[in-house]
Amino acid sequence: MEEQKNPKNTKKIVLAVVALIAAVAVLLGVYAATRKPAQAGTKTITVDVVLTDGSDTVSTLTTDAEYLRGALEEAGMIEGSESEYGLFVTTVNGVTADDAKQQWWCFTKGGETLETGVDTTPIADGDAFEITLTEGY
Repeated sequence: MEEQKNPKNTKKIVLAVVALIAAVAVLLGVYAATRKPAQAGTKTITVDVVLTDGSDTVSTLTTDAEYLRGALEEAGMIEGSESEYGLFVTTVNGVTADDAKQQWWCFTKGGETLETGVDTTPIADGDAFEITLTEGY
């Protein structure tokens, strides 16, 4: 016995796929419209490195880099390992996060956790970043 295709089910599937494609296109459009672009040219930013004991060091960087990673590497402030998501920062100002203590570096801007990695965080003149050595996953 031959199986017959139900044209109503096929139509529903096609409509669902079209709706999904449209939703993805809208989300990409919103992302592109709201994403802060990188600023070309010379800019000055501040970076506050805070250790677990509460001590901190504030650095003022002048850079032509468009993204945070470039500015921090130019200043010799960060080291890490490459991952599929970009640089995984393990060392800041010569202090390496200790995995045995569940330490990691938290990057914030104006107290708000960055939603992007150092490779994709655009910088603009006057930006202020904080890098805090944090314990506990």
